[in-house]
Amino acid sequence: MIRERAFPVDPWCIRETRLDLDVLAQSESVFALSNGHVGLRGNLDEGEPHGLPGTYLNSFYELRPLPYAEAGYGFPESGQTIVNVTNGKLIRLLVDDEPLDVRYGELLEHERQLDLRDGLLKRQLHWRSPAGRDVRVRTTRLVSFTQRSVAAIHYEVEAVDDVVRITLQSELVANEALPPQSRDPRVAAVLESPLQAEERLLKESGGLLMHQTKVSGLRVAAAMDHQVEGPDRTTIATEGYEDWLRTTVGCVLKPGEKLTVIKYFAYGWSSRRSLPALRDQVDAALDAALLTGWDGLLREQREYLDEFWETSDVHVDGDPEVQQAVRFGLFHVLQAGIRAERRPIAAKGLTGPGYDGHSFWDTETFVLPVLTYTRPAAVADALYWRYSTLDSARDRARTLNHAGAAFPWRTINGQESSAYWPAGTASFHIAADIADAVRRYVQATGDEQFEREVGLELLVETARLWISLGHHDRHGVFHIDGVTGPDEYTAVKNDNVYTNLMAQRNLLVAADAATRHQTYAEQLGVTDHETATWRDAAMDMNVPFDDELSVHQQVEGYTRLQEWDFKNTPQEKYPLLLHFPYFDLYRRQAIKQADLVLAMHWRGDAFDADQKLRNFLYYERRTVRDSSLSACTQAVIAAEVGFLELAHDYLREAALMDLHDLAENTRDGVHIASLAGAWIALVAGFGGFRDHEPIPDFAPRLPGRITRLEFSVLWRGLRLRVRITAEEATYNLVGADDDASLEIRHHGEKVVVTGGQPVTCALPEIPTPPVAPRQPPGRAPLRRNYSPDF
Repeated sequence: MIRERAFPVDPWCIRETRLDLDVLAQSESVFALSNGHVGLRGNLDEGEPHGLPGTYLNSFYELRPLPYAEAGYGFPESGQTIVNVTNGKLIRLLVDDEPLDVRYGELLEHERQLDLRDGLLKRQLHWRSPAGRDVRVRTTRLVSFTQRSVAAIHYEVEAVDDVVRITLQSELVANEALPPQSRDPRVAAVLESPLQAEERLLKESGGLLMHQTKVSGLRVAAAMDHQVEGPDRTTIATEGYEDWLRTTVGCVLKPGEKLTVIKYFAYGWSSRRSLPALRDQVDAALDAALLTGWDGLLREQREYLDEFWETSDVHVDGDPEVQQAVRFGLFHVLQAGIRAERRPIAAKGLTGPGYDGHSFWDTETFVLPVLTYTRPAAVADALYWRYSTLDSARDRARTLNHAGAAFPWRTINGQESSAYWPAGTASFHIAADIADAVRRYVQATGDEQFEREVGLELLVETARLWISLGHHDRHGVFHIDGVTGPDEYTAVKNDNVYTNLMAQRNLLVAADAATRHQTYAEQLGVTDHETATWRDAAMDMNVPFDDELSVHQQVEGYTRLQEWDFKNTPQEKYPLLLHFPYFDLYRRQAIKQADLVLAMHWRGDAFDADQKLRNFLYYERRTVRDSSLSACTQAVIAAEVGFLELAHDYLREAALMDLHDLAENTRDGVHIASLAGAWIALVAGFGGFRDHEPIPDFAPRLPGRITRLEFSVLWRGLRLRVRITAEEATYNLVGADDDASLEIRHHGEKVVVTGGQPVTCALPEIPTPPVAPRQPPGRAPLRRNYSPDF
């Protein structure tokens, strides 16, 4: 586990001041660079030692068999696993005949830093070889936001005290040896050396490798080229075999002399393009990078990020750790989605192999809300990807004997990849999550063309699924039975409140969209009778409520289930799913992650203030947070019902999930949804931002330790900047014309903000409820008081 504050607190930088090999894999995830298309883990340039080598391309996967003890009808037969593609990061250095390896000789200095303003991973080290030769090495790594196929490394080595003979080996390596990825020998056999060589090309300063996966049949090309600056008689040559190319640069350095090598490398992949076409594509990307040059790539990267931070930055006064962490989170959300371009945004982005590289419902529920209000074009692309998988979702629905579209719980290519049916097959709420992402995007952007051409069909097919899944009982009440909500410890139950309320909105939004775009809806076979059926089901939707306790039931009958014995559950038995049978979990009141509480966030319009408070107190005592998705939602609702300090603690848990490795699995990749959750906890929690209606709604309130909060929300092409202090909130349309205006709500009161005329509103007093919330013993969020002298 990463030691707390292993990275010094800095508002714009993640800096590692010493190399700790025990947490090398974790730091590789933290320092990963990506643009949503290409992802490079933060491995050391020389490749060894490493935790988990990793170079990934979005949606480049291998198929693998799904293991079942007993097969069943409708079980997916194969899954997808992201592939570690050809590694272009490798630059090995030999000083005289000693390879640079931090485990040998003396590492006199070592520092790495990820600058969030320029998107560069910088490293500097002073190393003394076992033979006593000193060198200084400085490297800078970049994955371009503007040229999506391109990465580059600036590598500089300097002799310190003696004349040294330098050999630098820059490589492309396919089929790297990896730690075991599965205990199933069938899966391991598929994933071991998954790339088959097709072509290699060499030239003096670089070359190209092409491979194809054995089962999925995807083709990948990787190419590299180099610019070299060194003393006289510097040599360069390239050699290669099927799975690797090596460009070798050699020279002799006198004390103070430097050898500089700039390595450009590019990737491309396709399931359809021919070998020559893919080769030409990658060559063109590499030529463009060489034409731009190193300085040009740096300039483009900085300009891109300057614009991003100008419109998307969140400023927090009073908690420097959260300030650093929320920017770190925004940077990784940007990296995960900005150039995904109609491909999925995975739960780990492209930072590691966790969850096999799959995308889940996390994307629509946690990541896309952030991008909707900061980078809406990326949201359109993500929903275009869902749209492109509609045929697979329809096929899945037919397999399950339902109408409409049943989207997968976890996937890369749009087909279900979960072998665990209670969570996978039964988690139908993903359909409503996608529909709500469509609603949110269209409402925030006014993009009617997208709604007609893409959103409408997603809304229609998900609405059809709910009618097929649900039924009216003899009393006319509509039920959705046998489903799993967000809480995977309460599986295959009737009338999950989150699922029902999200489905309710899905049905109403689909009916409204079909009415607005009647001609397009008719082409999809939608009739007036069908939309009336949707509205009826929505109006009749069952929302279980316990009249005796005056709380909503997470699922029908939840409050009568046996209580979990939290008092006698030791901390080492968490997470519960690793230490107790699911049979026990399913029939007791133990909640893995916010579920009913999540419903109160995204469907807060369906609850009154008293219900929210009573529900929060009830479910807080039963939520163990065995999922990183929970803390940000608990922060949002804790803030809304008046527990501001508790909300701050949950915010910190979400924000510091990876910088402090709180779940002890950051080695597999960062938690993109939790990092997005830091933004959600601040903007929706302390900013009180809600988007239930076409008017943005704010109810700001701050905990005692945060003295000022600022953030921006993009709405219909306008950038609303919100500044909150303990006493007031100021709303300002930044960069808008004087005649521009935006109607908002501030604590329920309508306010009109015009261009050039900020509006300041007082904050009402937020009374603390008389009853304090309690968590299961030992499961309260950790309170960390920041000290600059730590």
